[in-house]
Amino acid sequence: MDKERDHVTLYSPQAGPVWQAVIKDGVAYSRREYVQKKYEECASIFLAAYDAYVREAEKIAPRPESYAYPYWAFASVEQLDLSGGGKIMTLSVPLEEVVFFDQYEWYKVLRLSYLGETEEEEADFERKLRMRGIRDSSDVVLKPFYPDLKREITTSWKRLFRHDSAIRSGDTSCVRAVQAGLWRIKKEWLID
Repeated sequence: MDKERDHVTLYSPQAGPVWQAVIKDGVAYSRREYVQKKYEECASIFLAAYDAYVREAEKIAPRPESYAYPYWAFASVEQLDLSGGGKIMTLSVPLEEVVFFDQYEWYKVLRLSYLGETEEEEADFERKLRMRGIRDSSDVVLKPFYPDLKREITTSWKRLFRHDSAIRSGDTSCVRAVQAGLWRIKKEWLID
């Protein structure tokens, strides 16, 4: 991760409308309704994860607009998935505008899974679900039948942010791959 004093270089794959907003308006914001439109019938899964992300991430980097949703950025070009189209934005972002986390832990949150302190703790939680006849943790989060288990899962997602301080200081040894959330993308952050 390239970090210079108070900025970090990040890479974000973005589609044409985001590029256009950044160039035309000087800034782009993502919104909840964009996530709903993009993921359509699967939107409830993404919204559950994104809403939990927003509640915790804004404690680290305050949202500039109450309707802002995160854009994703990565510390390495090799981490990018361009299968959905778009073009890579290379950004120099002020550290106070970034929330850092482990990309693989975010995948667990997106699967609406329990995020344990250890893999053993996660396996124990999965066994607990199976003992109650539950095969998929997303049923726990999306359906109203398991409020106690849902609370355990969604509370565990706060662990996503446990490595932010270390990553921010330059220590990435605690994560497999650095991912970052940005509340906005500014034109002044673009690196040619």
